[in-house]
Amino acid sequence: MKYIYLFILGLLITLNGNIHAFAAETIDLPIYSTSYDDQRDPFKDAVAAIKLAKKTNRNVIIEIGGNWCTWCHKMDNFLEKNPDIYQQLHSKYVLLKINVSDTNENEEFMKSLPPVLGYPHMYVSTSSGKMLLSKDTAELLDDNHYSKEHWLAFINKWQVEETNELIKVNKNESD
Repeated sequence: MKYIYLFILGLLITLNGNIHAFAAETIDLPIYSTSYDDQRDPFKDAVAAIKLAKKTNRNVIIEIGGNWCTWCHKMDNFLEKNPDIYQQLHSKYVLLKINVSDTNENEEFMKSLPPVLGYPHMYVSTSSGKMLLSKDTAELLDDNHYSKEHWLAFINKWQVEETNELIKVNKNESD
């Protein structure tokens, strides 16, 4: 009986991992949203991301990092293991991953952004290209692990509806 219980427990753990992977794969994402690629043109990808964001009424998250970046992999693993957050992220934002590495620092593109504080680093932009936020992803950590609560707060705060309200409030205050 004990062996049957262990077998079933092992099966459930395996299925649970596969469900997470399946949930992450069910969203059809552009290539610039899924990987850091030192061969891609970040300007072309940014134009495509902004076009998609306009079409789908979303903001853009520009994620700076690379395949060499341990914390970038940890963040990707966190999102893969939390399909609810992964789904919200990609339904409320267009993600644009920009590679920065020894083989391609994408210097010209990076000049147009505020300074990077560490990797991965994220920026939130409207679909018209207005920069809203420069975000150190360490702020999404709790006890040295990515936090569901911090991620959900970030996703909800900077989505289109919330940023439109924030822009209106700031405009009214400056009038």
